[in-house]
Amino acid sequence: MTHAPDSSVDPTYDVATALDLDYYGVFTDLPEADKRWWAAAREFGTGLEQRMTEYWEKAEYPTDLVREAGRLGIFTDGVDVSEIGQETLSPMAAGLVNMETSRIDGSLGTALAVQGGLALRTLALFGSPEQKGQYLADLASGQVLGAFALTEPEHGSDSVSLETTAELRGDEQTGSYVINGAKKWIGNGASGGVTFTWARVSGGEYDGQVRCFLVPQQTPGYRAEVIQHKASLRAIHQALIQYEDLEVPADAVLPGAKSFKDAATVLFATRLGVAWSAVGHAAACVEAALSYAKQRKQFSKPIGAHQLVQERLTFMVSELTSMQLHVKRVTELDAAGQLSGPQASMAKYHNTRKARQIAQMARDMLGGNGILLSNKVARHMADIESAHTYEGTESVQSLIIGRDLTGYSAFA
Repeated sequence: MTHAPDSSVDPTYDVATALDLDYYGVFTDLPEADKRWWAAAREFGTGLEQRMTEYWEKAEYPTDLVREAGRLGIFTDGVDVSEIGQETLSPMAAGLVNMETSRIDGSLGTALAVQGGLALRTLALFGSPEQKGQYLADLASGQVLGAFALTEPEHGSDSVSLETTAELRGDEQTGSYVINGAKKWIGNGASGGVTFTWARVSGGEYDGQVRCFLVPQQTPGYRAEVIQHKASLRAIHQALIQYEDLEVPADAVLPGAKSFKDAATVLFATRLGVAWSAVGHAAACVEAALSYAKQRKQFSKPIGAHQLVQERLTFMVSELTSMQLHVKRVTELDAAGQLSGPQASMAKYHNTRKARQIAQMARDMLGGNGILLSNKVARHMADIESAHTYEGTESVQSLIIGRDLTGYSAFA
């Protein structure tokens, strides 16, 4: 007779409990309003670990959670939404929310960043009163999912060279634009919502300039497919979009978006969000490693009682502390209106690199158990790879910082 394996012989470990490791007390003196938003994000994420692990493994996108976050008002990412009666998060509160959601799951954190940091911010900064009246509240609440379509199959780091075109037909007030081209890696791009599409204009006053167009995804000529076989951020759908003679009216143009510099303004704001997200990923990995070290026994005692493990934990916490200091300081500069682009790049450059190192060490500390999705480190380790790349690769960030330091541009 064949007997089923006895699962009781395989120990389980609690590695999901939030430990709030803050060795220098970096976040102890936060304003109460910011702490309240952090607590709201914590409440939102509590109990989602297992669900997000299952979504991640199945490559399913829980859009209901995006809408729930919208209902709570936690993903507006510091965008001014006072005109629709919602409270605007401070830069610090927005960062803390980003950190907390990423601590739960990288796909969830990315979904909130796409909806709030990219789509909602684009409309709030550059949209017409009519466009805002139609979509701002629904984007802020998550009732309509929004996408920010800039990156193309052939243009990632050099997105300024985008090839998607918008040909003006007729005049700029009553005519239309015909869009042709392709976009790739677009979060929410196949969600059935709206896509803020950046394209190079042909004709009219802005001939040759890059402008942004509000494109409902049901528009004829819009074809989007979910990118398959991802090894990272598996619980958010990203799309390959093709525009084939897609025609939109002249009032689909966001009037405030007049050049590529406006797209860069949005990316500048979200770059700091990526640095905060990296803190959340790193914190999740350190929490898992520390909790595991106290529960896992080898050689008749917890592995946390061994010298080598304690040295590794010390290294990880010291690096996490450095990351926390980076984001707090640059966010203070942002709130004061003093943050420069290179400083935002430094925060992103530093924190995603450190998060990678921490994840690698945490995975090693968990041994074979470190590759199990249920122990979360492997999931965060994979998702950090995406965070390290999007909003500007490490190489691009270093060139931005290097240009600021030396005065010489090393871009090709």
